Amino acid sequence: MSNSADLSVIVVSYNTRELLRECLASLCSEGSESPLTPSLSPLTKGGEGEGSGGILEIIVVDNASFDGSAEMVQREFPTVQLIANTENRGFGAAANQGLKRAKGRYLLVLNADVRAMPGALERLVEFMDAHPEAAACGGQLRYPDGRIQPSCASELTLWAVFCEQLFLARLFPRTRLFGGYWRTWWDFNATIEVEQVMGACLCLRRLPNGDPPLFDEDYFLYCEDTDLCYRLRQAGGRIFYVHDAVFVHHLGASGEPIRAAMVRYYNRGKERFFRKFHGRFASGVCWLLNRLGALLRLLVGLLLTLLTLGRVPRFRRYARTFWQVLSPLWSPVDGGRITARN
Repeated sequence: MSNSADLSVIVVSYNTRELLRECLASLCSEGSESPLTPSLSPLTKGGEGEGSGGILEIIVVDNASFDGSAEMVQREFPTVQLIANTENRGFGAAANQGLKRAKGRYLLVLNADVRAMPGALERLVEFMDAHPEAAACGGQLRYPDGRIQPSCASELTLWAVFCEQLFLARLFPRTRLFGGYWRTWWDFNATIEVEQVMGACLCLRRLPNGDPPLFDEDYFLYCEDTDLCYRLRQAGGRIFYVHDAVFVHHLGASGEPIRAAMVRYYNRGKERFFRKFHGRFASGVCWLLNRLGALLRLLVGLLLTLLTLGRVPRFRRYARTFWQVLSPLWSPVDGGRITARN
């Protein structure tokens, strides 16, 4: 192999110090036990031009965390390349910083709350080597308790938004009609071609001119992965879900205090996607469906709060979250900007 990296891993972090530590430890451990040698900056252990064998490069882009994430990386992982932003630039913009710096043949965008299991990185590289038609691929994500997490999806459509917002996808997840978007009717135990994979674990091939594929930075958080996968397929690329490259994903680790911000960014991302690719009418329909879904959830939260006489805190929090989602006076900036897909 050449003395440039075979795989560059780009991790965007924001106030996830403990999970980021686990993520980086798993990457370094995985590299040391596989043909991918962790050699982070410069790209080879002995310096530029002295390495042999597969090489792993790790880049952390910290979005102005205030929990000591950047300091932890500098102190505990001194060979990891660190880009410490002075402001929160959003997920796509921060990931692009890492993608532009990366030297690897393949580029893996990984959430800070994801932990690589043994063999996962090597398997992604093997798959991309064996499938030159693949513009991107993603691994299997699992919850910390071992359950499989839906991590690949069909194309985002207004029907998918309708099923999501009216609870149909949750009530009937095992049917293709209502659970088709996130493929919840399927067992995720085969490697297949898909329309998109989750940006929490997205392995990219360089473009024919050698440049990295980049996210649309007008998405602050959520749906920038949907957008990128859509553009790659429009350009003739194919996307695959690789079931035997396994990662653990702490979905929901950010917790309730920023859930309203997460929902609003997710809704805005979907609306932008439809406006960009399908026009203003489709975006308007998505906007209405998003508000209808938030209103239904607010009513459910209020009803459960009344039925329990306000004694169950999670019902009160649920109602408050969707009141904030609907309120024109509440700003996600005030509620806490985030960049981890939790």
